[in-house]
Amino acid sequence: MSLYTALCSNFFFPLHERLKGHDSVALRKHLEESQWWPAEQLETYRAKRLQQFLVDIGQRVPYYQQLFKQLNFVPNTVRSTAALQLLPLLAKSDIRKNVDKLKAEGHGPLTRYNTGGSSGEPLIFYMGKGRKSHDVAAKWRATRWWGVDIGDPELVVWGSPMEIGAQDRVRRLRDALLRSRLLPAFEMSPQNLDRFVETIRVTRPTMLFGYPSSLSLIAQHARHKSVAMNSLGIKVAFVTSEKLYEEQRAIISEVFACPVANGYGARDAGFIAHQCPEGSLHISAEDIIVETVRPDGSPAAAGEAGEIVVTHMATVDFPFVRYRTGDIGVLDDKPCACGRGLPVLKEVQGRTTDFVVARDGTIMHGLALIYTVRDLPGVERFKIEQLSLDQTIVKVVAGPAFGAAAEARIIRDFKARLGEAVDIRVERVRDIANESSGKFRYVVSQVRVFGNGKEVKSA
Repeated sequence: MSLYTALCSNFFFPLHERLKGHDSVALRKHLEESQWWPAEQLETYRAKRLQQFLVDIGQRVPYYQQLFKQLNFVPNTVRSTAALQLLPLLAKSDIRKNVDKLKAEGHGPLTRYNTGGSSGEPLIFYMGKGRKSHDVAAKWRATRWWGVDIGDPELVVWGSPMEIGAQDRVRRLRDALLRSRLLPAFEMSPQNLDRFVETIRVTRPTMLFGYPSSLSLIAQHARHKSVAMNSLGIKVAFVTSEKLYEEQRAIISEVFACPVANGYGARDAGFIAHQCPEGSLHISAEDIIVETVRPDGSPAAAGEAGEIVVTHMATVDFPFVRYRTGDIGVLDDKPCACGRGLPVLKEVQGRTTDFVVARDGTIMHGLALIYTVRDLPGVERFKIEQLSLDQTIVKVVAGPAFGAAAEARIIRDFKARLGEAVDIRVERVRDIANESSGKFRYVVSQVRVFGNGKEVKSA
């Protein structure tokens, strides 16, 4: 660690957090101790914390005061995290209908946030200082797993309107002080990609952070332009907010000559899990309880795919209890070789809208279609949109090598997967924009996959 990084990590950033009323420094130190607890000790801690959390919201949050009364649920009796299964799942629609009732009586300062709405209507919610402190501490801990710290030069490729719009004088000063530079992920034109590659070469960051689609696109552009990026001293590339595909991991790692650390989280659900150097996605279990549930709401077994449901115990001011993320994942019941007692999220398969449904009801991940398009000559960019069980559109930014044979291949393969009667249309377009959040999604399905009450089959 350089002297300047040590100064940032031990003085500048702690001062910044103290001025904002955050407890992130003390919390990070606690998390760096508790991560080594045996699984039994961690679970005892989580059960006690969950009990206190439920007692607090049962006393202070109108929505849960009413719900607990209706269910005859007594928070003081909670002895394990499994007690959460006595409570209903919390959907985005529930939050929209009860925004004011979800605010705790006597809450502290609340900041209004909203999700990008990439899978539907944006969600408006609120966040208190306790939640912010815990999320910062969890992310900070995971950063240090890779031998980097706050104050090491960082280049962030991000696209959230909030982050981009917040570049006021104070924010710019803070980022400059902490050596963090932001590049807008939704501006991926060839000219901007040239600029991004040059910025990385000049900045020589210790770490990269961004969407896997954005960082892999920059890496691909650098390779296409024969610009060497493998001697810049980059130690790690952190990716999050999208599904990381293996080909993305490979090109990022090869071009920048660094490992890729996958992270899983969301603005609404919190910083949920991050990959350690041994390769496991560790859940931030001191703060967050993760369940996976089947379409009928029953618990999925370890190793079984289910919708990821999150309870964030640092959200008393605006609680998230058994919150349906809309993501599909698999929990593991095996410990990691790194020795941390934190539970492992074995796999994040993507959002429910990243899955497609064949006409006969068979569910399959969008990869079943992605591989066909991705490997065709002349495909520069593409997006698959399943509008209904009867129609799917494939938008392609096509180069000279993309011809009638490639188009026929898409139609043939998609019909084989989705059904011969399905209308498959290939549309050649000049460009495909990222989502308003800056993310890019290869597959978007309008067909509900989980929780629709229909009997479906897994591919």
